[in-house]
This record gives sequence, structure tokens and C-alpha cells, in this order.
Amino acid sequence: MSNVSLRIGGRDYTVACAEGEEDHVRALGSMINGKVEDMGSAAQGEARQLLFAALLLADELHEARGKLAGADPDAHAPALERIAQRLENIASALEQ
Repeated sequence: MSNVSLRIGGRDYTVACAEGEEDHVRALGSMINGKVEDMGSAAQGEARQLLFAALLLADELHEARGKLAGADPDAHAPALERIAQRLENIASALEQ
């Protein structure tokens, strides 16, 4: 296991990940931080900001899955499931 430091919404988090996944987790953290920044600094609590960022990312994933529905879904399903699982793992780690 390895630890990765992420800065999201102006706050630092340390997240555990598998060896070799550090850059990937940092990239995902950057995506989450981007969503938090896009929302601005409205009078929302930290948990609420992270919730909305997660909802926006989940919506993007949902749209991507919908676009793939017309294509061969079996060809892309494993990759999408891995992405979804990684997002869930990161969300769980951020809740701790």
C-alpha cells in the first residue's frame, strides 16, 4: 500500500492506494478538485461540496455509459466498472 496526498477544496487528504496507482489517484483527486472549484465557494459545507462534486462526476459517468449503450457495451463495461469502483473507493477514503 501507498499513501497519496490530495488537495481538494482547499483541504489536504491522505488516501491509501495500491502500489503503482499513485498517479492515477492524484489525477482522480484533481478531477474532484476541479469540480469543487467549478462550483465556487458558495456557503456550502465541505461534505456538501464533496457530495455535489461526486454527483457531477457520477452524472458524467452515467452520460458516458449512455453513449456506449448504442455501441457494444460488453467492450467497454469492464473499464467503466473499474472507473466506478475507483471513484467509490476514493469517495469512501475521503469520508474517513
